[in-house]
Amino acid sequence: MIERPHYLKAIQPFIGQDVIKVLTGMRRSGKSTILNAVKQQLEHSGVPSQNVISMDFESLKWEDAASGYQSLYREVMHQAEGVSGKVYLFFDEIQEVPSWERAIDSFRVDLDCDIYLTGSNSKLLSSELASLLTGRYVTIEVMPFSFDETIAATEGSPQEALPLYLTLGGLPFLSHISYAREASLSYLRDVYNSILLKDIVARRGFRNVEQLQRVLRYFVSEIGTTYSVDNIVNTLKQAGQSVSRDSVYSYLDAASDAKLLSRVKRYDVKGKAILRGEEKVYLTDVGIREALLGSNEARIDLVLENVVFCELARRGYSVYVGRNGSREIDFVAERGSERVYVQVAYLLASEKTVEREFGAFEGIPDNFSKYVVTLDPINRSQNGIRHLHLTDFLLAEEW
Repeated sequence: MIERPHYLKAIQPFIGQDVIKVLTGMRRSGKSTILNAVKQQLEHSGVPSQNVISMDFESLKWEDAASGYQSLYREVMHQAEGVSGKVYLFFDEIQEVPSWERAIDSFRVDLDCDIYLTGSNSKLLSSELASLLTGRYVTIEVMPFSFDETIAATEGSPQEALPLYLTLGGLPFLSHISYAREASLSYLRDVYNSILLKDIVARRGFRNVEQLQRVLRYFVSEIGTTYSVDNIVNTLKQAGQSVSRDSVYSYLDAASDAKLLSRVKRYDVKGKAILRGEEKVYLTDVGIREALLGSNEARIDLVLENVVFCELARRGYSVYVGRNGSREIDFVAERGSERVYVQVAYLLASEKTVEREFGAFEGIPDNFSKYVVTLDPINRSQNGIRHLHLTDFLLAEEW
């Protein structure tokens, strides 16, 4: 098992505290494994096994408990009966239980407990927790393997792991099937269908599933490009498929809530303001794109950009698409008082490309770090702007 110390470190300060720990993220990104690691840590620290109550609501074992908040409450109170000391409650995919937040709130009153939740719909979790437990929970977003974790999983070199990472992505289960291409693509398609049906269709009640799929495939295909809802509507109309602007926005919101993709707003570097419109979309895992379209290598420029976005988000940065006058900066990333500017390109194959990528930073009125990230083997850093190979950028301890 690949240890994921980044997430355990984030959880550690809250273990045993009266704060509900909520792990969100796309399906199969490793939330359950992290919960198991926390349980192992408790066991090693001397917590008796009877003090740990764990339920995975995607298992039929807990079908009765998952039928409603009252059933969940009764089952937990039954298991906790006679247990002395603090009880540790672990609930995996809690959104499967109707009105689950009512049971969680009651456990905090009726038990000396420490609560851990996972869920695949961030909006569902946050809105329902916020209604009852303002200030009493912390959310930790779990993402698929980083490049560093993928190297560990493949037990190879960065050069060997990179092609796999750019095509098959970072879902942890792929390491168990040794990244075999056909098996991996089949698994990725199954994950996508589960997200589509369980986290999007079932949660939102969409009836036209075929239309939903066509819209999502458009966004999957066009990651990293500025989208226009009107253009999407017109494109589908030309293909003989009618869809409203409201439907496109609803589909996009639902896919974002399910953590399938992220919407990134545009930031005016000189005006220091968030701009309306001109958003981009990035996938949580680029392997989904390869599984659905089989074209990551053909659009390697978009895939590289998506991978860089995920690494910035994984490290806790708020990420924007930058505008610097008439020039575009791929990413402006902020974390507290830190800021990083990043340009991403496949190769610096001509002087025109060099001027475009490095020139994007011209006239920016601050001294924060600026990077051009490519697959070039030769370092072309200049004028205080660092040029890094993608592997070096992804594996850097800090920027």
